Amino acid sequence: MLLPPILIAPSARFWDQAAASLLQQAQQAGDVALSDWRVLVPTFEHARLLKVALTVQLGSAFVPPTISTLSYWLGLQLPQGQAPAGESERLMRLYAELRQHGWLKKHFSARRNTDLLPLAQTLLSLADELTASLLPALQAQPDLVAARWQQALDQLAPPSRQLLSEESQLVWTIWKTQLDERDAQVQRWAQLQALAQHIKTPLAWISPVSPEPIEAAFLQACAARVAVQSIGLDWRNGATSALLAAAWPELTDPIDAPQADATVAPSAPVPHPATTQHAALEEHILHSPASSLEDEAVRAARCVLDWIASGTERIAVVAQDRVVARRLRALLERAQVYVVDETGWKLSTTRAAAALAALLEVITSRAATPALLDFLKSPFVSGERPGAAQQVLAIELALRRANVSGGWEAVAQALEALPAERRWLAQLREQAATLQRQRSVTQWVSATVSVLDQLAMHSALRSDAAGMQLLDRLDAIEQDCVGLGPVFSFAEWRALLNLQLEATPFVAPQRDRRVVMLPLNGARLRHFDAVLMVGSDATHLPSQPPETLFFANAVRRELGLATRESRQRQQLRDFAELLHSSGKLVLSWQAHRDDEPNPVSPWIARLDLALARQGLAALPLQHNPATLTLCTPRLPSMPAPHAPQLRPIRLSASAYNILVACPYQFFASYMLGLRALDEIAELPEKRDYGGWLHRILADYHVAVGTRATPDDQRAELLASLSEQVFRQELSRNGAALGYYVRWQKTMPAYLEWTRQREAAGWRFVASEVQRERKLVWSDGEILLHGRLDRIDRHDDGDHAVLDYKTAARTALAARLKQAQDHQLAFYGLLTDPIPSAAHYVALEPKDDKTGDVAAPDYGVWRDALERQIATQMQAIDRGAGLPANAPELVCTYCEMRGLCRKGAW
Repeated sequence: MLLPPILIAPSARFWDQAAASLLQQAQQAGDVALSDWRVLVPTFEHARLLKVALTVQLGSAFVPPTISTLSYWLGLQLPQGQAPAGESERLMRLYAELRQHGWLKKHFSARRNTDLLPLAQTLLSLADELTASLLPALQAQPDLVAARWQQALDQLAPPSRQLLSEESQLVWTIWKTQLDERDAQVQRWAQLQALAQHIKTPLAWISPVSPEPIEAAFLQACAARVAVQSIGLDWRNGATSALLAAAWPELTDPIDAPQADATVAPSAPVPHPATTQHAALEEHILHSPASSLEDEAVRAARCVLDWIASGTERIAVVAQDRVVARRLRALLERAQVYVVDETGWKLSTTRAAAALAALLEVITSRAATPALLDFLKSPFVSGERPGAAQQVLAIELALRRANVSGGWEAVAQALEALPAERRWLAQLREQAATLQRQRSVTQWVSATVSVLDQLAMHSALRSDAAGMQLLDRLDAIEQDCVGLGPVFSFAEWRALLNLQLEATPFVAPQRDRRVVMLPLNGARLRHFDAVLMVGSDATHLPSQPPETLFFANAVRRELGLATRESRQRQQLRDFAELLHSSGKLVLSWQAHRDDEPNPVSPWIARLDLALARQGLAALPLQHNPATLTLCTPRLPSMPAPHAPQLRPIRLSASAYNILVACPYQFFASYMLGLRALDEIAELPEKRDYGGWLHRILADYHVAVGTRATPDDQRAELLASLSEQVFRQELSRNGAALGYYVRWQKTMPAYLEWTRQREAAGWRFVASEVQRERKLVWSDGEILLHGRLDRIDRHDDGDHAVLDYKTAARTALAARLKQAQDHQLAFYGLLTDPIPSAAHYVALEPKDDKTGDVAAPDYGVWRDALERQIATQMQAIDRGAGLPANAPELVCTYCEMRGLCRKGAW
């Protein structure tokens, strides 16, 4: 017998009243004890709440009824027939069919086959919706379902009907092909009907929402054998708060009920006594507008911590704005409050999934440097390898120094001086090569797991909660697709993995029960002492459901599917229930976003309007002041640190130039070691061009000296060496062609300058020479070091230092005239015998000519620099300050400006 449903007004006492109703039904039954009842609830948390309420009602030891969820009860039944098709198998089987139809790619603007995977997922979701809504009718009256389908499509206007005809036919075909004995919902329907034929004890159904058609049909079938009692929420006029009914009149309107052909519950529900009175809701609801995302997260964290400090036990955070919620969670964990997260964070957002995604990106991009470094820095990669942190740093420095944007060959060449690191990446390359050819899904899982094992990632993932769930997801995909025959490419396998990780929730370990983070619908039939809702603005409340292809609301309504209006109405009821059942409630949102006003949720605005119409005060603001800290004011001043213990023991020309330009920049860069790593540029830069010319000219002059190349063959030799270097660079990046053309125009002028220099008696001696020299003074020393571009010797015995510059002679002459670059003089300190001259060599012709610029009074400059370095290093040793006193031109490009905070003093 289907008993009249019991409707309970939303409040914090729902479970007390539900328990009282069950006890009353058990007493009225007479010969059926409470322990003989079976009670079905939405979740096991609700089962716990019901048991607690029954204990309070009875006040003594008792045998409770069997309380569980419907899914758990079904799981206890013996399986019938074949196992249902797994989600991965269904998805890939449908995708394998879709990719064979070219018109689908054209119709849905899919550029690649993998673009059809989300379409397949959407079609399956829609098919499942149709099954849940139409399966009872299909079983009872199969001939009427097609008519109902056509009737639903007739709700569309003729232009829309013509536009959607192909899509509608596609949905109909997909749905009908899914309805076989391996469909999970078909099997669930069969199990429920079989279960209803063997039920012997009274059944209670407790839910805040109406049952789905399949569930309604199950309850109707059970009612033919036993008493069936449903208990739900009462949303009729008078059952809810008068204030909420005035603010949201649609709250009491019926939600579009699923159109099932099974008999539904009687239309005369029995209201629970004493449930129509409500306290003034506005007394415990507070606003908390924030100025920014960070401000909202900080305010929210302070609010939660204050509640905990005051002894509040059951605290909930409703995460309407997921970004703010993540920041809030991080702030709470910093305060040693670990949130129980029920929002279902996607597995794809975890570090374990990021490690797998980085590996797949390395394979796809063929070792693009950003992807490679991202992968190597993952704790699941480097954490299991002794000394991996140092190796990764060495790899990164080598790749940045060589400006390698990617490519296995280029990476290997950049690591020639690092044999251990090169072997490590060779192993990675070897494993990446195994994931290339087409495979079945099960073979892809096996190959991927094998690569994870070979790279020592498998054990690291096993020791991590998210990593364990990731591996379990791979196992589930493999089990789902055992019987799936089609083969797929690496791109298709990667797309499948991305969809699976995006759809799988990550369940974090629960170590702390003080704070629960949940979605709005997760608060149904639950009471909390305090609730904080983040994201109470118009963008996030109500949350917007994702748009579904194919069907308009009118069609969905006719087919008994959830519509946009019904989803939003249910959200409103969830929100109203939260207002009724919570103790304190703080509604938080960003009042401004990107310097633009961000309005509060229209539901909250309408609530404020209802208060104003009734002559009541608006919802109050939450005041949550920060802890007062007394600080001693101090005017900002130029930093001038002194740290003799940090004075470096080695000094290069570039480091000394920085010391002269700004002592504070030298302190931060070379004494604190805060220098930024070299940037990896996608396009060749001028520094790369200079490096290529250094290699070319070094090889050229060595070859000329070794072979005694005649003058008439030197142009050919230089062109040949240049072609070798640029061919290699062009294979990596075609943008190097511009620099190649630039150098080809420069070569004749450079050869002419070389001829003139040799005629003047100068001979090439060496190039790219690493030199060191210890500079000693009375109470200290420092090691000077550098690499000299070139050393020449004159026929009379004098030596000269030359430095190549990819600039014109006029610019180099101005550089020497300013006397702020001490590079040539510094190189003179490293040269033995002492050079008599130094020159900048211009590698940028002007009027088809190039040449060198000699440093004036070079010997005097060199000797003065030696004394100056000794004096300055001695001053640092004795505690001299290093002020941030650089001119603005230097500060403009300084990486340490945020550290010295120039502009604030």
